[in-house]
Amino acid sequence: MRDKDKKIAVALEAKLIAYSQDIKDLPGINFADNRETLIAQVIDSIRRIRYVEVIRQRRLSPLRGAADNAIFDPIKAAVIHAQNGNIDEASWLVFLATHFGKSEKGGWSLAQAFYSAFGQGFTWDWRKASYDPDNMVDWLSKNYDSFAEKKYRFGNHRKYESMNPARRSFTGNVLKSYVYWVLSSGSHVDLFRQALDRNDQNPRRAFRDLYKSMDAVFRFGRTGRFDYLTMIGKVGIAPLEADSTYMGNATGPYNGARLLFLGRLDQNIQRRTLDQWLIALDEHLNVGMQVLEDALCNWQKSPSKYIQFKG
Repeated sequence: MRDKDKKIAVALEAKLIAYSQDIKDLPGINFADNRETLIAQVIDSIRRIRYVEVIRQRRLSPLRGAADNAIFDPIKAAVIHAQNGNIDEASWLVFLATHFGKSEKGGWSLAQAFYSAFGQGFTWDWRKASYDPDNMVDWLSKNYDSFAEKKYRFGNHRKYESMNPARRSFTGNVLKSYVYWVLSSGSHVDLFRQALDRNDQNPRRAFRDLYKSMDAVFRFGRTGRFDYLTMIGKVGIAPLEADSTYMGNATGPYNGARLLFLGRLDQNIQRRTLDQWLIALDEHLNVGMQVLEDALCNWQKSPSKYIQFKG
């Protein structure tokens, strides 16, 4: 562990112990191995989540945004576009990165294959996709064999999605619904500005507002919305901040929270109650709801033995 991380670990341990002793019992960290493993997962989550903040400070190669280049990266491309004031393209790239995901073996290859249109002489940028969404859906259907031949894989958070137009989970329907969701407000700039205006410029309330409005985006449930909106904030597109873990029906953060607050997994408790407890805990730890959600999800997989997870 780096010296900087060791200092963070010491501070986190002190805060967790104090919270457990003085505010609310945290039986899940009574054993030192559990406590140290959770802290390690929190530090990993902080590093992953702040990674985008770090790259925003770097000078990025324009090739990161070139659809046909081997080093294309949709998140870094989004950072470049956001810094250049092209909020529509930056937000679209964040959505594509969220929807297609980064697979363990193929990286961003699926997102790049779509965005570059297989090198057919154009790019599925926001301007083209939003001008005629039906054409985009038709193109995806016609090029399904090309996607299938390459055996591209979605990222872990989107592993049940499909490029097959015959399936209900067809990507074309997802992308089209997203386009219409944005256009219903005018543009991405209008979408985020209106949400902030409705909520007195409060980043957390605006996050919740947008999260609810994403009911309009096909097959974008808790994880998709949470990942997309938190990344919008991290890239610097709009000042959004998660106001809860939005655990919904997700098992990972729910089990992690049960282990932390109850010390066991065989006791049922309302998810809303756990979420409220996590909000209170974050006010003490000050690491952010996304860090807690990510760390608890990974911690519950191996509570007493640290395992590094990439996603």
